[in-house]
Amino acid sequence: MRTTMSTLLAAALLLGSAMPAAAILQKGQSAPPLEGTTMSGERLSLAAYRGQVLIVDFFATWCGPCKEVIPHLVSLKEKYGRKGAQILGLAVDDTPKALREFISAKRINYPVAQSNEDLETEYGIRSLPTLFVINKKGVVVGRFQGISDQTLRQVDELIRKSLAE
Repeated sequence: MRTTMSTLLAAALLLGSAMPAAAILQKGQSAPPLEGTTMSGERLSLAAYRGQVLIVDFFATWCGPCKEVIPHLVSLKEKYGRKGAQILGLAVDDTPKALREFISAKRINYPVAQSNEDLETEYGIRSLPTLFVINKKGVVVGRFQGISDQTLRQVDELIRKSLAE
């Protein structure tokens, strides 16, 4: 009996560890649907961005590197917004009031919504900030975790290439 229980326990552990973790969304895959409401009360859906290049920024207000990338995203919105590139911020934390104050303090000029655990799982969020560049057809053409000058140059280049398609 003891051997049978040990065997069952070992099998359960093996099966449990063999189950895949949530997949990490990669370049070349279709972006999972986005639905919700922005902090300004506008309806949000990935379908509404069809035909535009979309940069999605998963961030947190307490995250130092996230704070560093925001001025660059504001500048990208100014540079490419009229050409068909849009930016969407998805905050993984904070109350609506704290997030509104953060948006105002950082002078964010693009829509921001609160993320949720399901969305973070769908997009495979493991660290912050995580940026996605999604082309006009809804396909991920770039995924970036963390931030550096090189990352910002790559995002800018992907936007330009995607707008030209």
